[in-house]
Amino acid sequence: MPGMAMPAAPSQPAQQSKPKAKAQPAAPPRRNATPAPPADAHAGHTTPGGAAPMDHSAMPGMSMPAPSQGPASSGMPGMTMPAAPGPQDHGAMPGMTMPAQAAPADHSAMPGMNSAPAATADIPKTPPPPPPTDRAADRFFSAAAMDSAVAELRREHGAVITSKFMTNLAEYQARKGADGYTWDAQAWFGGDINRFVLKSEGEGTRGEGLEAAELQALYSRAVGVYTDVQVGIRQDFEPRNRTYATVGFESLFPYWFDVEGAVFLSNKGELLGRFEGSYDVRLTNRLILQPRAEFNLAAQNTVETKTGSGLSNAELGLRLRYEVRREFAPYIGVSWDRKFGKTADYARALGEDVEATSFVMGVRAFF
Repeated sequence: MPGMAMPAAPSQPAQQSKPKAKAQPAAPPRRNATPAPPADAHAGHTTPGGAAPMDHSAMPGMSMPAPSQGPASSGMPGMTMPAAPGPQDHGAMPGMTMPAQAAPADHSAMPGMNSAPAATADIPKTPPPPPPTDRAADRFFSAAAMDSAVAELRREHGAVITSKFMTNLAEYQARKGADGYTWDAQAWFGGDINRFVLKSEGEGTRGEGLEAAELQALYSRAVGVYTDVQVGIRQDFEPRNRTYATVGFESLFPYWFDVEGAVFLSNKGELLGRFEGSYDVRLTNRLILQPRAEFNLAAQNTVETKTGSGLSNAELGLRLRYEVRREFAPYIGVSWDRKFGKTADYARALGEDVEATSFVMGVRAFF
């Protein structure tokens, strides 16, 4: 091993021991003589080949443990246990080098480990530069054409004016007795926030003409992402001429329930209410089943309009439509209409039915 010195070999071969002389009888011990110390068990032993015992102290960097200074182990006279050896100093062995002890790892440089907050960078106080005003299209179009395009772009991204006309119901009703018809339509003009809305609905019986017809003119304002509040007037043409102040709402409830309601106060002091809703169940991408309900209420009995207080009438319907195009969808279905309370009494007095179930077919369209 490099750096480790081996003991030198003996210079001359060990001499062979001479034959021992014949043993003589031992002399009797003297009186009062001091007993000799016990013989060393290892006395007279030599290393193989007659070499002198190896002197480990001569090996540089190597040390033998010193004999223990504590009491001898019990039961073994003359024997002592060596003390626990101390850590070896490998640095004292010539020719051998040990790697230097690594410094503690700096965990602050590891991502995701908490460390002392870094110094906050100075944020410039100067305002950002203005946006560029030049456009690549300016090289190919005149200034007037570019100004017109920019105005149209701004209008379409927040100030666009649109319009829509839609018939929710336009149907023929086949039922016991005389068949009938009904409609429910609206049109609006305006932007995303403010709109002017026209609504119309009514019904009639074949051979007897109109039984009910109304027109509403409303100002509609969006008060939420899915809710509009509407105020305006309602004009009834049948069964009696009446003008009502109107306050209502339209909203899209969670899970896509389309709901609307309104309160009407007539010029005669009559207070009415209406609540209706529908839900589209998409069976396929174009085939849609729509449950629909409408409830009409009144705060008082009105003989002229044959309307009783409380729930005056309700209509429940189930319609299946097929969207040939999104703008045009014919449908078929069933409708159940029922009068309640005093309104039913007025109908019986006139010989009319208070309940009717109709098979309906119609079209839903918008443009």
